[in-house]
Amino acid sequence: MQSDEARVLREGQWQNCESRLLVPGDVVRVATGDRCPADARVAKLETPTVRINQSALTGESVDVSKHHEELDESQRKTVLQGKTNILFSSTTVSGGSCISVVTATGMNSEIGQIQAEVEEAAEEEEDTPLQKKLDEFGNRLAWAIGIICVLVWVMNFSNFFDEIHGSAFRGCIYYFKIAISLAVAAIPEGLPAVITTCLALGTRRMAQRNAIVRKLPSVETLGCTTVICSDKTGTLTTNEMVVKEFFVFENANKIAKWDVTGTSYEPLGEVTGMTND
Repeated sequence: MQSDEARVLREGQWQNCESRLLVPGDVVRVATGDRCPADARVAKLETPTVRINQSALTGESVDVSKHHEELDESQRKTVLQGKTNILFSSTTVSGGSCISVVTATGMNSEIGQIQAEVEEAAEEEEDTPLQKKLDEFGNRLAWAIGIICVLVWVMNFSNFFDEIHGSAFRGCIYYFKIAISLAVAAIPEGLPAVITTCLALGTRRMAQRNAIVRKLPSVETLGCTTVICSDKTGTLTTNEMVVKEFFVFENANKIAKWDVTGTSYEPLGEVTGMTND
């Protein structure tokens, strides 16, 4: 079966159907090597066990066993790993086969909801500190240039009536052009090029240290970073990120490592080996 097709029960017969045509309520069959076409509730096991590789969704490298028993009320509200009778879209069947009933498709599936949240987060991308400072600088510069141009134009008011211009209106236009020229000359058009060059040099230096940066503004953001928290699967699976160890520079050539106890957001635990000294 192709990866974009599902084995579905239609009109009393099993037939191949494109995954995008599935709807909630369809009865599908998955077997070893198949990719789950949608979120589906396991209805019947055709083999003693069914194992699913959910690493694409939860990040867990260990296969998860599925069963057809109904979950109690407390288990229904658990994290994705606890829903042991649900097949999730985009996960792979690593062993066994079963028949299941589609419960959600497309953007309504668990993987679809994650995609929607990622898109929403991308739209709400915040400006970096450098971009904020540049915007603030641009506003101040615009005000300063505008005020100076107005002053230059007003200071030449007496020259509007000079006979060399022919009329006061032409004199007004002449000195207005001078003020506009002054404004254009005061705009730092080379500033974006200078900033881009500086960020590009920063990107090159980071690349030499095996750090690849996709967006130039990220160089400035990383330059302001003092603490980096990394996580394997905890954030996705239990929605918690807990510090297990941290490092401190004792001097230029030595890094001290400290272990931290505790398994939740509760402020309980201690730093192993650390003293008040």
